[in-house]
Amino acid sequence: MPEDFHGHTHSLCPICLERLPARRVAVGGVVRLTRTCPEHGEFSVPVWKGEPSMASWRRPKKPSPPNPEGAKGLGCPYDCGLCPEHSQHTCTALVEITARCDLGCPVCFASSTCGEAAGFDRPGAPGEPDEPGIDQLSRMFRDLRARAGACNLQLSGGEPTVRADLEPIVAEARRAGFSFVQLNTNGLRLAREKGFARRLADAGLSSVFLQFDGSDAACAVLRGRPLLARKLAAVEACAEAGLGVVLVPTLARGVNDSECGDIIRLALTLGPAVRGVHFQPMAAFGRHPGAEGARGLHGPTLPEVLSALEVQTQGLVRMRDFHPPCCEHELCSFSGTFLRRDGGLSPVTEGASGCCEPAAEAPPTALEGALKSRAFTALQWSAPGEKSVPGRSADDFDRFLAEAGTRNRFSISCMAFQDAWTMDLERTRGCCIHVLAPDGALVPFCVYNLTSAHGRALHRGRHGSTA
Repeated sequence: MPEDFHGHTHSLCPICLERLPARRVAVGGVVRLTRTCPEHGEFSVPVWKGEPSMASWRRPKKPSPPNPEGAKGLGCPYDCGLCPEHSQHTCTALVEITARCDLGCPVCFASSTCGEAAGFDRPGAPGEPDEPGIDQLSRMFRDLRARAGACNLQLSGGEPTVRADLEPIVAEARRAGFSFVQLNTNGLRLAREKGFARRLADAGLSSVFLQFDGSDAACAVLRGRPLLARKLAAVEACAEAGLGVVLVPTLARGVNDSECGDIIRLALTLGPAVRGVHFQPMAAFGRHPGAEGARGLHGPTLPEVLSALEVQTQGLVRMRDFHPPCCEHELCSFSGTFLRRDGGLSPVTEGASGCCEPAAEAPPTALEGALKSRAFTALQWSAPGEKSVPGRSADDFDRFLAEAGTRNRFSISCMAFQDAWTMDLERTRGCCIHVLAPDGALVPFCVYNLTSAHGRALHRGRHGSTA
C-alpha cells in the first residue's frame, strides 16, 4: 500500500527522551508518527485515524516573534521557560496550588499525593512542605499577569479543593488582574459541602472545569470508584451558585469512548449551567511508566472522536460542525459552538463556529488567535448571562453572542494531549496552554507532564521554588 507523507518534524525517544528527526506517514488512512533512536530502535504510533484527513485539517498560522525572555541552550523541548523557539502566546495558564488529592485515579498525570486514608479528603489537613502559601501564590499571580498578560487562569493540582484557603486564593488571583479564573476539580467537595460553591463564586471564581467520565462503570475504571451521583451533585451546587461548568471526560479506548453521545445528551439536560463538554483522549504519562502498558493507554485520535460524536448522537452534531483551533496548533484540538433549540443543537455557523474562522486568504497571526481564544473561552465557559469579558471591547462576534442569548450557547471541544510516544515538537511549539512552574517558568502543558517509559520526568520537579 503506498505511503502518504505528511511532513517532517521532530519527536522524542520514549525511553531516553532524546530529540529525534521524525516523519508523519499515512498508510491505509492512519497517520503514524515515526522515528528511530540509535540506541532504542524505531517507534511508530498512530496519531490520526480516519476522516477528515490530516491534510484537509491543516491551517497555516503566522508564528509569534521569538520570546525575548527565553534562553536557548539545548533546544525544544528542553529549554522551556518559554524559549525563543516557541511560537505562541499563553492563552491559558495553569497554576498547581497543591499536590494533594482526595482520589487515587489510576490515570492521574500529575503524580499527586493521593488518598482518603491520608486525610486528603479533609480540607485543611497538613499539606506538603513545598505547597505554596497564599503569599507566594499572590506573588506568582502578579508575576504571571505581568509576563503573560490578560490570559485565562486555571487553578489546578492535585485537587485544589483540598486546600482550606481556596477562596482567598481565588480572590488573590482576581486581585492580580485575572478576569477569568477557572477551577480544575474532581468535584467531590463541591458535591458534599453545602455553600462551598457559593463561597467560591463570591470570591470571584468564573468557571468549574469538572472531571466527568460518564457512567459509574467508566468512573470505576478511571477513578477507582463509581462517582456519577457525586458529579451530578457538584453540577447542581455550581448551578445554584451561578458558576459555569464544563464537563471534562477523559476518553479511554474500550472504557468510555462509546459514551460520547450519552455524555452530550446528559450535558444538554444540565443547561444552562453546563456550558459545554471538553473531551480529553487519554495520554500515557504520570502514574503509568512501562512501554507496553503506556502504549495501551492512548485514547482515540481527534478524527475518531469527531466520528464518534456524529454516530453516537445520531446526527445531533455532525463532523462538519467542528473546526480546527485558532490558537493552539491545529493538530491538537477541535471545537464547535452550538445553540440549544427545541431539544436539539444548531451550529453557530457551519465549519466556522466559536473562536475560529474558515481559512482566510492571509493566515492569521498567533497573537490574533490567542486573543480571540482567550476572549471566547471566558465568554462561553463563564456563568450564563455574562455578556462581555472585562478589559475587552465588544466586537461583532460578541454582539452576536449577546443577541443569541448566553443561556442557549453550548460548546463541544476536544484536546489531544501528547506524551513521550506521540510528542510532535511542531505541535509543542504552537502550544498556548502553559503550566506556571514553581520557579516562574512557563512550560507547555504536555511537556511539563511528560515522562519517559520508565517514569523519568522531563520538566516536572526540575524547576525549583522561588519562595
